[in-house]
Amino acid sequence: MVSALEKAIEVVGGQTQLARLLGVKQANVWHWLNKADRVPGEYVLAIETATGGQVTRHELRPDLYPDAQAPDALPSIPEEDLWRAQIYALLGRSLARRPDTALLTALAQLKGDDSAMGQALAALAEGARTISLERAQDEYDALFIGLPRGELVPYASFYRTGFLYERPLAKLRGDMQKLGYARADQVSEPEDHMGALCELMALLIRGGDGRGPAELKTQERLYQQHVAPWGERFFTDLEQAASAKLYKPVGTIGRLFMTIETQAFAMAA
Repeated sequence: MVSALEKAIEVVGGQTQLARLLGVKQANVWHWLNKADRVPGEYVLAIETATGGQVTRHELRPDLYPDAQAPDALPSIPEEDLWRAQIYALLGRSLARRPDTALLTALAQLKGDDSAMGQALAALAEGARTISLERAQDEYDALFIGLPRGELVPYASFYRTGFLYERPLAKLRGDMQKLGYARADQVSEPEDHMGALCELMALLIRGGDGRGPAELKTQERLYQQHVAPWGERFFTDLEQAASAKLYKPVGTIGRLFMTIETQAFAMAA
């Protein structure tokens, strides 16, 4: 029986051509076909597009897209992974750009519980409800921008080497290229900004930009190489920063979440 991947290879004209369309090496396609016996989730939608819909997402990965009658269905993602993506997205949006009215409104709707994470979420919601936009932006500037620089420098290169634009950034850019991602044209910040890294992790978990969710091993590799070495230290610094009022619970949420992620990946190994 011809597999969905074999059908896709035939439709586009061979393994080399499919690899070119996906931005990977022919050896990757060969491995999926002969060793892995499945297509990584992040390439499913791209293959569907490359074949003009002749090979569907359901055919390629029925475990991710179980409904054959819904050709445009979103991937089936476990509840715990949706929660992870939401926390990463929360951290990413809070850190990557100055706060605006939309962000403060969204943060004010957060719900907490009696857990340490829940209490931090509730504190962030309360802070967002009571702070003015001007004060929130002033706090962001004091923390991350400032003159000559903010209280914190939220870049992997700086935390890991003491300088900007160093080897951690170069390595991240190479890994992003392998995954088919690049910095948006309108973004001037280096890719190793913690906000950008959190947004990338959210994208890998839930899928987006024409891609399905990445395999857990892909998520773990990016986390271990680019977030774990400095993430908990950065969020602890944010939590303790003198300028942090609204952003203090953001630091708490990030610090707690780094511990959860590290433990979860260790258990899955």
